[in-house]
Amino acid sequence: MLTVENLRGYGANVDEGIKRCLDDEDFYIDLVKSAIPDERIDELEQCIKAGELDKAFEIAHALKGMYGNISITPIYEPISEITELLRDRKDTDYAPYIARAKEQKQKLIDLYNARK
Repeated sequence: MLTVENLRGYGANVDEGIKRCLDDEDFYIDLVKSAIPDERIDELEQCIKAGELDKAFEIAHALKGMYGNISITPIYEPISEITELLRDRKDTDYAPYIARAKEQKQKLIDLYNARK
């Protein structure tokens, strides 16, 4: 179950996220819930593996905006790193960043699916 308290424990910058939602906690929680079914991290991984770096950058940039706006820091940070690496077209191993983003996304899903 997603609550302000357990999102804070997860590492989200809840206070910043709620502030962006005009101090409406319910709206904030709804926005976080709306991000859960998003599967673009998998699409990002596929684009990187295929060498489609322009498309990968677009996806990463969109994800950075989404997770940044709702202050889901544990996912935002690796996605932000990927975005900047792709912006500079760095020839690097993106797998550790993708793995970290996917791990944190799974933790968010688990939090959402947990009972009180």
